[in-house]
Amino acid sequence: MNLTILKLVAGRILAGLGSLLAVSAVVFAITAVLPGDAAEERLGQDATPDAVKALRKEMGLDRSPVLRYFDWLGGVATGDPGKSVVTGVPVAEAVASRLPNSLLLAAVTAAFAVPLALGLGILCALWRGSAFDRFTSMTAVAVVSVPEFLVATLAVLLFAVQLKWLPALSYEVNLSSPGKMLHSFALPVLSLGSVIMAQMMRMTRAAVIDQLAAAYIEMVRLKGATAARTVLFHALPNAIGPIANAVALSLSYLLGGVIIIEVIFNYPGIAKLMVDGVVQRDMPLVQACAMIFCAGYLILVMLADVCGIVSNPRLRHQ
Repeated sequence: MNLTILKLVAGRILAGLGSLLAVSAVVFAITAVLPGDAAEERLGQDATPDAVKALRKEMGLDRSPVLRYFDWLGGVATGDPGKSVVTGVPVAEAVASRLPNSLLLAAVTAAFAVPLALGLGILCALWRGSAFDRFTSMTAVAVVSVPEFLVATLAVLLFAVQLKWLPALSYEVNLSSPGKMLHSFALPVLSLGSVIMAQMMRMTRAAVIDQLAAAYIEMVRLKGATAARTVLFHALPNAIGPIANAVALSLSYLLGGVIIIEVIFNYPGIAKLMVDGVVQRDMPLVQACAMIFCAGYLILVMLADVCGIVSNPRLRHQ
């Protein structure tokens, strides 16, 4: 790895850290202006103004927003984003109990969607213009046009209500056997993975077709290489950068979709925890969950940029 690549990678990392700092300010500001008050939420509607004022002082809600932001930012940087204002439980503990479930759902979805999407995208590029390509592309466009909540609703109606094959809710994570794991994850993964798989497949197809139109591919074909060899050994290695961006962008979209899916299926993940925190006006919990989602998105985009830099042959041979 030469000096140019190292400088570009370091620049992307610093830009990612700067973006995360800016996002932290936006997250704190948005949660600070949400209607409602945690003290009023805890005491109820019958609480007296003096009781609400005393509880606000105890929670530190009467302090300047700027001071509260820097205190919170320092806690986040040290792994202590504070305590839940509703339950009093440290936010780190609440998040740690739910985060593995969300990561497991995302990992299972990615393991299902990524290989299938890449394979379909490469086949569509290889057989461009064929009936398979047209049918797959039209299906992908149709799936992308449908939001996750509608896909989830239709899946529940078909597989849970009509066929009664799968449960309508996934309120527990059962990994005791492959069958029970499939029982727990089938509908959430199907609903979440269908949209990102369609997006990833279309972007992979476009990236490979773009490489197949390059001048060096014509030379490879003149040398007698088969279509499969041309795609797999010549076009695909040079399309790694765009494909990595496609995978990263699709997986980052997964972070937003998981919020809808966890709420619909009552899945015990961090997105469901954040939604519950919004309902209860538990701002430290909401802020921590939002930062985790934002950090995940920025990390995925940054990894895509790094893959694009490292895979660029012009930079590698400078």
